[in-house]
Amino acid sequence: MWETIDQLSPSKYSPYRLFSADEWAEFRADTPLTLTAEEVKRLRSLGDPIDLDEVRRIYLSLSRLLSAHVEASQLLFRQRQQFLKMDDAVKTPFIIGVAGSVAVGKSTTARVLKELLARWPSSPKVDLVTTDGFLYPNSVLRSQNLMERKGFPDSYDVGAVLRFLSSIKAGMSNVRAPVYSHLTYDVVPGEYITIDRPDILIFEGINVLQVRDLPEDGKTVPFVSDFFDFSIYMDAETAEIRKWYIDRFMRLRETAFRDPQSFFHRYSQLSDDAARSIAEGLWNNINLKNLKENILPTRPRADLILRKGANHFVEEVALRKI
Repeated sequence: MWETIDQLSPSKYSPYRLFSADEWAEFRADTPLTLTAEEVKRLRSLGDPIDLDEVRRIYLSLSRLLSAHVEASQLLFRQRQQFLKMDDAVKTPFIIGVAGSVAVGKSTTARVLKELLARWPSSPKVDLVTTDGFLYPNSVLRSQNLMERKGFPDSYDVGAVLRFLSSIKAGMSNVRAPVYSHLTYDVVPGEYITIDRPDILIFEGINVLQVRDLPEDGKTVPFVSDFFDFSIYMDAETAEIRKWYIDRFMRLRETAFRDPQSFFHRYSQLSDDAARSIAEGLWNNINLKNLKENILPTRPRADLILRKGANHFVEEVALRKI
């Protein structure tokens, strides 16, 4: 079931076509598998069991679909150049947005797609940027009493996000994106990654499909998703996402949290019961609220929805009709 979103029901009025994972896998056609088992293992996030079979089943068909979209975009670009009689126009990158809750597998999907797309026969240049770097620094969040809302829309420097994506779409060279450290749980001061005119940019984050209030006077209010050529929403039952989040938290206690520099180091010293209670509180008071209020409502705006089952593998695919 798709929970409470009626638009995703398999009716003639739905804006989506629904496919089982096996039906979706048939669209792979002759798309070659260019990743190895070891590479997939390296690309997956903690707790995500994605393997080569899942890449064959889901991501090769997705790679083929995206290839068709990129080719169509490039053709439209050339036709528009001719229409406008512009010989010096700079080709704009194809931008793919990846959205969804924490712990649902966005990062794994984005990394796997990056590797698959970069290995197309045309060898496109593919870059990946996450929205974490565009969070306000912890010092700012603390001063505005927003630390408990980290990850909510108001915790991001949306203006910086829009300036970044606008520069990318304008074909500008050496566009900088801020860097975030999951160890210190903060933006790294003065550290950036440089994006230099990629053919494809994957932009991943929980709120990338978020909309804003529209002005009454008709002035332009850009959304982050206005810069996307294609968008993907990673989906699952809320109860399953909760389980994955708590399981990941408990595993991190035994790994990353043990680093004394980790923002969450104090949790590594707790008993299992106390740590689980902390994880439950973080989920209920922050992540679940964000999911219900901000993230899940953006699901119907995606071009493609990958619906995961309890085993963390994709079971259903919803593709927006053209």
